[in-house]
Amino acid sequence: MPKEYDFSTRAIHTGQGFDPTTGAVIPPIYQTSTFVQDGVGGFRNGFEYARGANPTRSSLEELIADLEGGKHGFSFASGLAGEDTLLRAILAPGDQVIMSNDVYGGTHRLVNRVFVPWGVQLDTVEMTDLDAVRSSIRPNTKVLWVETPSNPLMKISDIAALVEIGHAAGVLVVVDNTFASPYLQNPLSFGADVVTHSTTKYLGGHSDVLGGAVVMNDDELAEKVGFLQFAVGPVSGPMDAWLTVRGIKTLAVRMERHNSNAQAIAQALVGHPALERVYYPGLPEHPGHELAARQMRGFGGMISVSLRGGAVAARTFAESTEIFQLAESLGGVESLIGYPSEMTHASVKGTALEVPVNIVRLSVGIEGADDLVGDVLAALERVPAN
Repeated sequence: MPKEYDFSTRAIHTGQGFDPTTGAVIPPIYQTSTFVQDGVGGFRNGFEYARGANPTRSSLEELIADLEGGKHGFSFASGLAGEDTLLRAILAPGDQVIMSNDVYGGTHRLVNRVFVPWGVQLDTVEMTDLDAVRSSIRPNTKVLWVETPSNPLMKISDIAALVEIGHAAGVLVVVDNTFASPYLQNPLSFGADVVTHSTTKYLGGHSDVLGGAVVMNDDELAEKVGFLQFAVGPVSGPMDAWLTVRGIKTLAVRMERHNSNAQAIAQALVGHPALERVYYPGLPEHPGHELAARQMRGFGGMISVSLRGGAVAARTFAESTEIFQLAESLGGVESLIGYPSEMTHASVKGTALEVPVNIVRLSVGIEGADDLVGDVLAALERVPAN
């Protein structure tokens, strides 16, 4: 699909040509583990065995690469499977990874409990402090791992500035773009080397599929990632790939509704007596608001809040909504509420990355805005007074 076409058009059509056999508008799910050969070694269109390639997965990889503006896309069984494969392609014992001090707990756990015992060094830094990032880089630094917006405190990091710092030291800059989605932000366009996604979230969009993606332009790194994807086998299955493609077709319209609903809720919560702070980059008082406005095309559907009443108030709020469902994950059409300290970020309790116990995270869905605002405000009325 030509690059000059609108994002919405490419999201529906890239890699999604009609089935030439039947004329079906939607390409079929190639639910097969192997492919017939035209003689020994005579592979049809490069397909031999589904761990190596599958037409359904290939169409998803082409689509995600296109939407992120990259040459090479890889689809995995989960976001963490993609991160693990990428890091194995880059790192060796003795290398250092620098991550944000507000990184997703599962990403930190992966590096801290899998790669560190292997000999990799892990350091965390305030990624919005460029001087701190610059001073944390050492001769053995190989990866600068960035999340923006971050999970769960919604910090906004300057991708272009971090790329300049990283590349000056020969460091690869990886950006987890899960919260923004390619509709709102394209890190490769700011010079990032790699983009990662949990496609379980906004790309899939319906809370019915697990998946991950890695996108890059570098041919050598892509060859290494592709080899590990084949040799180790952490691939997405054809049904998962098909469901993710199905979700991406409506990404643009869904993100517009996520954005507008989240903006309405955030504005309704500002100044609420039960809250210390509302973390949403769409608010002018957010410290990253101007930067987010420059490098994003919208502020997203994620909000976090801190409760004045501490853990008791936060738990009460998280357990009191009706439309917002208490569950992990995010990015689906339905609204979810979570308590990061004991849910998504429980693995970093007791560390420098520990999430404050008064933080509650909202994944704002695409339901009616007035209904969602009313649900959140009603739940806050149930929070005990300080």
